[in-house]
Amino acid sequence: MLDQRAQILLKTLVERYIVEGEPVGSRALSKFSGLELSPATVRNVMADLEDMGFIASPHTSAGRVPTARGYRVFVDTLMTVKALERVDLEQLQENLHPAHPQRLINQASQLLSELTHFAGIVVATRRKDPAFRHLEFLRLSEKRVLLIIVAPDGDVQNRILFTDRDYSQAELTAAGNFINEHYAGMTLAEIRVRLHEELKQLRADMTALMTAALDASSEALSESSETYVVSGERNLLDSADLASNMARLRELFALFERKTALMQILDVSTRAEGVQIFIGGEAGIASLDECSVVTSGYEVEGRIVGTVGVIGPTRMAYERVIPIVDITARLLSSALSQE
Repeated sequence: MLDQRAQILLKTLVERYIVEGEPVGSRALSKFSGLELSPATVRNVMADLEDMGFIASPHTSAGRVPTARGYRVFVDTLMTVKALERVDLEQLQENLHPAHPQRLINQASQLLSELTHFAGIVVATRRKDPAFRHLEFLRLSEKRVLLIIVAPDGDVQNRILFTDRDYSQAELTAAGNFINEHYAGMTLAEIRVRLHEELKQLRADMTALMTAALDASSEALSESSETYVVSGERNLLDSADLASNMARLRELFALFERKTALMQILDVSTRAEGVQIFIGGEAGIASLDECSVVTSGYEVEGRIVGTVGVIGPTRMAYERVIPIVDITARLLSSALSQE
């Protein structure tokens, strides 16, 4: 679509604009492009690029700035991704080692934010087959039982069960001991199959209690397993590109709080390979029109289980942000697989 000369000038313009944050004029392009072109020729090429929608002319300047479409061409065909600096790689390796999964997810989000100076996001998707490590029943009152569920990662959830009859604490303790002894560590789907076959030996009312406990555990573990962590939102206040539009910035912070719309974008990374980049309006969310979202899925045992990402202004150093997101996803995958 673009000849080599136009590609070089577009690449130079995007790179200069990312570094300097100011519209790039013909003189600067002649200087930094390495092409021996007259200013008039450069202006002609710039006019063509503007007509095609790759660059735009701010009203207050004779220079040009890249559009979202220009950034897309740059990212897809012109950019050279840089190797991650050793100090950044070492920081990621030191902090993303096998540990408590919740801590790992928080650390990954904070590292993404620290290394890019933008907002770092990590999402752990809902597990299809949740498991538990320990269950405990506590009698609250007549026909009300507190169910305490401990997930394999140590997360604790509580649910209140309303029972058909009053159970003594001794009965509840026996039921908890039976489940923990026979089923701890198994997925709830596996337990349901065995329940049907093995609990015939128990009284019908005890079977009902355990079935209710499984239903509540499945709901609790599914809810708790979807973790959404955002770090460094305040970094976006330091971005001149975003801070100049406070109304849009407030919309962006509201988006972080709502989560639902943003989760739809991040979910794309769980169905795609490699790093995904959404520039401006590509995200389909108005509050992200001046932002870019760089994401990558991470996996455990060969299955993608979540997403890491960075949200920042469209004027970001993509060649540096992309490897940070990519390597963070890879190291998180490795750490969780060893957990």
